This record gives sequence, C-alpha cells and structure tokens, in this order.
Amino acid sequence: MSLTRRRTAAALAALPLALAATPATAKSAGRRPRPRTLHIAGDSTAAQKYADAAPETGWGMALPFFLGPGLRVANHAMNGRSSKSFIDEGLLAALLVDVRAGDFLLIQFGHNDEKTTDPLRGTDPWTTYQDHLRTYVTQARARHARPVLLTPIERRRFAEDGTAKPSHGEYPAAMRALAAEERVPLIDAQALTLARWQQLGPDATQDYFNWQAPGESPNYPDGVQDNTHLQPRGAVDVARTTARALLDARVLAPGEVRRLDAPVPTEWITWPQP
Repeated sequence: MSLTRRRTAAALAALPLALAATPATAKSAGRRPRPRTLHIAGDSTAAQKYADAAPETGWGMALPFFLGPGLRVANHAMNGRSSKSFIDEGLLAALLVDVRAGDFLLIQFGHNDEKTTDPLRGTDPWTTYQDHLRTYVTQARARHARPVLLTPIERRRFAEDGTAKPSHGEYPAAMRALAAEERVPLIDAQALTLARWQQLGPDATQDYFNWQAPGESPNYPDGVQDNTHLQPRGAVDVARTTARALLDARVLAPGEVRRLDAPVPTEWITWPQP
C-alpha cells in the first residue's frame, strides 16, 4: 500500500472510532451539534493499525472507549513519524484543517526524534525537538484549540534484576520543560507507563506488547518480539491511563470520561483492511 493511500485510509478509519464516542456539545445554528474532537498527532505507538499488522495496536485506537458523550477522536498519528517529519510531510497542516475552537490537540512524539542520525526525523531534545513541539502548541492555540503535550510511552525494557528501564533519554525532560514554559497541560505518559511496566514485571508485559510466538498470528508466522509497539491489552491500558491523566490534569471534566475502572474487552479493538 502506498504512503498516500495509507494516509487516506488512516483518516477514514478515524471516523468510526471517533463516532463511537457519543454525539455532541458544540452547536451550530441550524445544524446538528458537533462533538468536540481530540486530535492525536503522534507516531506508531498511537496510530491506527490495519488488518495486515494485527494484533499490533496503537493506544489511540482504544481511547474512544474511555471518552464520554460529546467527545470523539481523530487519530492522525502515523508510523515512523517524529515531531519534525510530521510537520515536514504536511501531516500537521492536514490535521489542522479540521481543528475547531474547543477541540484538543494531543501531541506525543519522541520515539523517532531519537533517531538522530536520520536527517529526516532526528531532532535534538533541547533545541529542535522543543522548537517543533512549540509549533504544534502555537498552531493549536491559533485555532482556539487546547494543546496537550504527552511524553512518549515507555518501551518494554528491563534490567537483569527486573527493574523497568527508561529508554527515551532527555526527550521527556525536554518536553516537561517546554510544557512548563508554555503553560501547556502535560500528560507524563513516559513516567506513567514506566511505573506500570514496573508493576507488571518482565513476564506479564509480554501480553501488553506485540510478542507473538511462531504460528500464533498469521501476520507474524515466524513470531515477533516487539518491545515498542502494543497489542490490544497494552493499548487499552495506555488509553485508560491517558484518559485518567486528562481528567487529573483537568483537561477533561468528570462527565467527559467513562469506564476508568470498568473492564474494556480487548475484543472491542478492530483492524480495518488496509
């Protein structure tokens, strides 16, 4: 599938997930109420996945399950993108076309910014990474939408003694500093997921990341041990954590979240055809 076709499919696939969170609050004269939208700008850890990648799952696919009436999700996150390449490829500009007053822009990058030898994606945490993130913040505010910075979710990395290890270098600290400087709400997903992986331990986290034994999934006939990307259980867990953090940060109100302590079956996750 071409990159252009996959981008188009990603935009279309966001619609049914978005509409799963019930109708609307903002009203236009003579029109049906328009739901406020949480637009996600990010990388493969959040992105919509397709049938040819299942059971790999982006946490953005599960976020609608935790949102109440009047909110929807538009998942613009794309595999392999950094804060830089998302802008350079025109993905931010395309996202902003649909941003309206009262919407939210969730901004989570870091995994691919760390590829500093790649001139198309790599950034420096304290200079270009912050510069690019500031662009997202400025553009959201220009449209009277609320930017929210999310540090990158943590990879599955453990020391020999079973201690969960951070893997993102100074990028989370740089984002925290920018959030304070710009007075932007911060969801510290790196710290939250690191603590969660520590709680679960090395063995249990295999069920949260895309670990497949040979023959277990037709998409991975030889098996896979992916310590970066999630499968349904992990995506649901990270989405729940994100929704709870949005509530705790007063980005969302109590009536705008749901199921924070209720079971969400992994069978609710679906993967459209590419």
